[in-house]
Amino acid sequence: MIFQAAVLLGVREADLRDAGDAARIDAFVRAQPAATPFHFAGWSRAVAAGCRQRARYLVAERANGDIAGVLPLTEMRSALFGRALVSTGFGVGGGVLGEGVEELASGAWALAERLGIVSVELRGGEGPAGWTRDDASYVGFARPLAASDEAELLAIPRKQRAEVRRALGNDLAVVTGGDLAEHYRVYAESVRNLGTPVFPAALFRAVAAELDSDILTVRHEGRAVASVFNLYFNGAVYPYWGGGTAAARGLRANDRMYFALMSHARARDCTRFDFGRSKPGTGAAAFKKNWGFEPAPLTYWSRSDGAVRAVNPLNPKYRAMVATWKRLPLPLATLLGPPIARGLG
Repeated sequence: MIFQAAVLLGVREADLRDAGDAARIDAFVRAQPAATPFHFAGWSRAVAAGCRQRARYLVAERANGDIAGVLPLTEMRSALFGRALVSTGFGVGGGVLGEGVEELASGAWALAERLGIVSVELRGGEGPAGWTRDDASYVGFARPLAASDEAELLAIPRKQRAEVRRALGNDLAVVTGGDLAEHYRVYAESVRNLGTPVFPAALFRAVAAELDSDILTVRHEGRAVASVFNLYFNGAVYPYWGGGTAAARGLRANDRMYFALMSHARARDCTRFDFGRSKPGTGAAAFKKNWGFEPAPLTYWSRSDGAVRAVNPLNPKYRAMVATWKRLPLPLATLLGPPIARGLG
């Protein structure tokens, strides 16, 4: 499908099932300094396969056919949370990459109107004129990795450094690889304890099949107590889906896990650790600051002709739901969570 755009750039919807189209997109993404893993065609395919949310990928091209800019979109549909075009679904980043901000944003809005969707959300990138800017809802945490484990310890503020040293003295084993089933059990318990429905296991499998990723797990007496699913791109490690069981806190397994991941990422020639986003003032944000990461505002953009989706778990309207979810038996929460979480992206 072709959208009207400025004379210099034409905007079309790419077919991610076409290997040639997807390869051209990925080559363009790799060449962009501002790219994230969420701009790759594989992320959009994984979300579509794992969460049944349709990928809509817009490409801005020059007259000679060269790609000038891209905008990955996910057509989010949920009976509970409504519909929206999101860049990108289940990602913390996205938005327009490269040139053609106005053209791609206009194309996204035209697509939304054709689909009967009243809201478009762009997570990052440059902002189109007239769209609503939000740089207060989320902050990101990233910094360079130190040159060695010893230097990394010294880079961690004193109080957290002491916690890491205690974790290093506990009877914990660190394993890396790709045991998705083990990771999912730990992650499902972790998000249940936070009152949040767990994403479908199919999403984790699909992302693992599409992107450069691995899993790091911490075990105590042979049983996994903390685990993190990591993405790798452009010299950075992204600990993306991580958590711990109820036993992890006393064992300081999460502290062991993230310090081990820093070492593991360094061995993979990574130079940057991206701790992801958090909402200001939350416990997650405080945890990352304790590790020596300074918060940086993340800028998101939106346009809407109606009510914007309300998917923030901190929204007071969800308080009772969150409290109830925390009390659900884990097998029940793991069974009921994925159908709900498919619409949270």
